[in-house]
Amino acid sequence: MFSPDERFLYVSNWDPAAKTVTRYPVHRDGLIGPGAVLIDLTTEVPGEEALDGMKVDVKGNLYVSAPGGVWIFDAIGKHLGTITAPTAVHNFAWGGADGRTLYLCARTNLYRIPLLIPGVRP
Repeated sequence: MFSPDERFLYVSNWDPAAKTVTRYPVHRDGLIGPGAVLIDLTTEVPGEEALDGMKVDVKGNLYVSAPGGVWIFDAIGKHLGTITAPTAVHNFAWGGADGRTLYLCARTNLYRIPLLIPGVRP
């Protein structure tokens, strides 16, 4: 997942024992620089589930599907809040005419939540 300005590449780890998101700088020539862990939820959300979906909004906030819901972080890794749902969310997508609706995909349900800020859509 790229930041809105495409200066950073975010990669989540699909390992329940290491629930991390690493941020890599993207150089002007398109090469990727060395990464650094931006977010580490390993001890904060123990359990057998790993990180899953990841998206960004137009302000550069990062949304990460993790145990407990969709965790929202600013561009420097500060936790801003968590969106919870009645069942575990595994992935999500921006939608709606203005891009301000977040559709949450759970194992047996699909939820939608209106947000104040639009997401970056492909």
